Amino acid sequence: MSYDSQKDWMEGKKRIHEILNLKNDIEERDKVPTEGEFNFDNGYYSWVTAVFVDIRNSTELFTENRKTTTAKVIRAFMSEIIEILKDNPNRREIGIRGDCVYAIYTNSTKKEDYFIAEKIFKIHTFMMMFNEILKGYNIKPIRIGIGASTAKELVVKTGRKGSGINNLVWIGKAVSYASQLSNIANKNGDNVINLTSTFYENIVELLEKAKLNKGIKFKFSFKNSPQLGKYYTGCGKINAFDDWIQGGMKNG
Repeated sequence: MSYDSQKDWMEGKKRIHEILNLKNDIEERDKVPTEGEFNFDNGYYSWVTAVFVDIRNSTELFTENRKTTTAKVIRAFMSEIIEILKDNPNRREIGIRGDCVYAIYTNSTKKEDYFIAEKIFKIHTFMMMFNEILKGYNIKPIRIGIGASTAKELVVKTGRKGSGINNLVWIGKAVSYASQLSNIANKNGDNVINLTSTFYENIVELLEKAKLNKGIKFKFSFKNSPQLGKYYTGCGKINAFDDWIQGGMKNG
């Protein structure tokens, strides 16, 4: 079936009517369930936090380095960002879009959002280590932009039933805003990390406690965009990780 004949078109029309006439149950939950609970007839409306990490100067990287060098740099970068983002029981999706790594979590408490913020700060700190290593290979540093957003999201399973080709689709502001915020981060006056106001307000109290205990350092400022509304732009680092980098990244 490849949409080449009237028979194909009629079959397509039939399937559309079948889907539109389904009883599509949407259940509201605090958290998005695991993918095994999804089918083509249900969906969930739950709290979601999305994080996008976007390479800022990818065009320069691709044009100024040999293809083999670029491939190795991108592979190393993607591998370690995924390593930081993947370790969380609330993770529901992780992937790569072009030169961007993203992760989607289901969080219903401020503490769970704080754990995501820690991952974002680890990524920011990691980039200092990564660029220091690249310097030893005479490779220019990589710049990134990070965006994170929290919102209630409609999540449904889509694809071609019976084909084995399917995926979860996230409908709402969490994923789209995180992507847009990462796209504008670290340029035009924005700092490396952009957070929606909901996400920042969820974590700021716990950030202050961690800062007081010298676990992290951070600084954010408020912005209001005609396109994206209220958000915070800034930076944050994990102190112990940062100290190790500044100390020469030595073993032991």
